[in-house]
Parts: sequence; structure tokens; C-alpha cells
Amino acid sequence: MVPDTSAARTWIRQQVQRLRPKPGPGEPAPQLPKPRIAVVTDSAAGLPAEWVGWFAESLQLTVVPMPVIIGEHVYSDDDAELETHISLALASGTSVKTSRPSPGQFDRAYRNAAEAGFEAVVSIHISTKLSGTFDAAHLAAQRAALPVHVLDSGTVGMGQGIGVQAAVAAALAGADAEVVMAAARAAIAATDVYFYVPSLEQLRRGGRISLASSWLGTVLDIKPILGIRDGSVVPLEKVRSAAKAVARLQELAAANIAARGAANTQISVHHFGNEDQARTLDEALHLACPGLGSSTLTRLPAVLAAHAGLGVLVVVVADSLVPPQAGQEP
Repeated sequence: MVPDTSAARTWIRQQVQRLRPKPGPGEPAPQLPKPRIAVVTDSAAGLPAEWVGWFAESLQLTVVPMPVIIGEHVYSDDDAELETHISLALASGTSVKTSRPSPGQFDRAYRNAAEAGFEAVVSIHISTKLSGTFDAAHLAAQRAALPVHVLDSGTVGMGQGIGVQAAVAAALAGADAEVVMAAARAAIAATDVYFYVPSLEQLRRGGRISLASSWLGTVLDIKPILGIRDGSVVPLEKVRSAAKAVARLQELAAANIAARGAANTQISVHHFGNEDQARTLDEALHLACPGLGSSTLTRLPAVLAAHAGLGVLVVVVADSLVPPQAGQEP
């Protein structure tokens, strides 16, 4: 299923309307004030490019790209050719590493928000256990010209992105920084991340999992299903083949969706080098979970794919940020 950006746009508009003061009889509808809070995040959030583009001109949302280092060359995560570079490097065994953005990148983002007239910034970032990005943002926040509240999302991909979307919606509704932060935290807390990688070698090399966990993944062709818990990558289950691992990934996600109620749930499916497989998984989840809300199918951010490798599949299950479609239960 393609990204349902129209539904997401509808949800944001409805959240703004829900928080708008109600006019009295015969009174004109009050105008919502200009948002006071800007939102900043990093490219590990995996947000759909079109969604990010809605807010680029207003600077309501800024995404700071994270660097990827291939051999001796440094690329920005927003480089259009980066997917090809990473794919070739991983296939050839060339070193692929990542780094945090520089504090200077956050300096610019926060300065731009101040110059655009925002009163404060809420800055939401990849788990501190997986990257030093929070530290770079925090350093820049201490010298910013306006208050900057830096939040460790404790997760990655659209697990983080869902929190960013909730923060943007709260900011658009005129909320202050504390409410924007609370909206992000609540959305992230209600999010689960499941993923499968054909090989754990890249995760081991990057220090994202322990040597012991990597070794377990090679014994008898065991294929672990992984998740994010307390900000770290953790094994959830071990399966004996790639096909069974993908099937089990689907089962775990479907069970989570059923427990939440399909109509009240949205999913995001990330891929890298295997879009057709991800699309099949997305369609299978909709067949298994009638009434499932919106879904987003996007490439895994390059800064995460550099560690997960080719063929990764990620399913992020979250409470719905968009209203149920016509004919669905509210």
C-alpha cells in the first residue's frame, strides 16, 4: 500500500479543529494562533519525504540528515544516490559506517527556527543507546537563541517518526512545548518495532548488538526476529529459516494489531533493497487484519540500513494517528 498522505493530512487538520476554541452562538470561529513551537528531528525517523515536504517552507519541521561513511567518502542521508552507494558497498564488502550529525547542523536548525519567529523548539532524536545524535543536539541546544527541549525517542525509524508527527500536530494546534513533548512521548510509548535482517554481521560490526547475539544468528541458520526495547536492539525470537522468519514477523505484527483493534492501528513498513517483498508483507497484514488503518511503505533510512544491511524488513505498529476510514469502527 502506498503512503496514505491524504489521510495523515486529514488527521492533522482534525487535531487542529479539535483543539480550536468553540465559538458561541452567532460568533465567528476564532482563528488558531500561529504555532509557537518548531519541531526538529533527524533522518533516522524515516518520515515519508512528501510528509516532510509539507512543512519545509514554514520550518514547522526540520529534519537534520545523518552522515553515512562508505570507505573514505562521507555522504549525507538525504543524498539521492545513497541507496545505490550503500547497496554496492554492502555487496562488495566495503566498510559502511555512520556518524552523528555535528552540533553545527543543529545550531543552524535552531537558529532558523528562531529567525522564523518560533518561541521554542522540541527536538526529537534516535535512541541514545544507538547514536550520539542526542548529545550533539543537546550541545547545540545549550547555546541556542531560544529554548530547545531535546527528547530521546528511545527508538528508531517510524517508531521515532510517529512521535515526530504527533509533536507537529500538537504544535500546529497551538500547544506549548510541554504539551508538544507530552504528545510525542505518548505516541512513541504506544509504538512497537519488529524487524528481520538476513544477516546480523552489519549490526555486530556497528556495535548495535553483542558478539554473542551475532554468533547465535549464524548457528544452524537461525534467523532472529529483533525489536527495540528500552532504546536497544534486542532479540525477540529465533527462527530457523528466512522464509519462516518473515512469516513470523507477519504473525507478531498481526497479533499486535489485533490486540489494539485494527481500525485503531496504523503500520509502517520499511525496506532496503527489497521493496516488492515489503509491499507483499504490507498487503498480507491488511488481509490478515480487516479494517486496518493507514500504512506507510518507505525505504529504511540510509543511516539505519547501513547497520541492518540489504533485505531488511521492519514493521512499526502504532496507535492510529489518522481517523478510521469510511465504514470502519471509530
